[in-house]
Amino acid sequence: MNEIYEKKFIDIAILDNIIEAQLIESILKEQNIPHLIHSFHDTAYDGLFQVQMGWGKLCAPLSNKNEILEILNDVRSINFDNQE
Repeated sequence: MNEIYEKKFIDIAILDNIIEAQLIESILKEQNIPHLIHSFHDTAYDGLFQVQMGWGKLCAPLSNKNEILEILNDVRSINFDNQE
């Protein structure tokens, strides 16, 4: 079995929106960091849970937690309004 699937995944962070989720996913894939992103959107309730709980969650092995949180903090600290 693939070693990625042998590791236990834990909740790492709550993601704020789909843009953040796509950006984080792109970076984690590029760096070959195992992860899962789960959206809280539910068609039956038309996204009600996303309003209450955030867009979704990021899960990964505990061994990658610090690295992922560092990447997430870097992404969240980018100020796109002042880009030239």
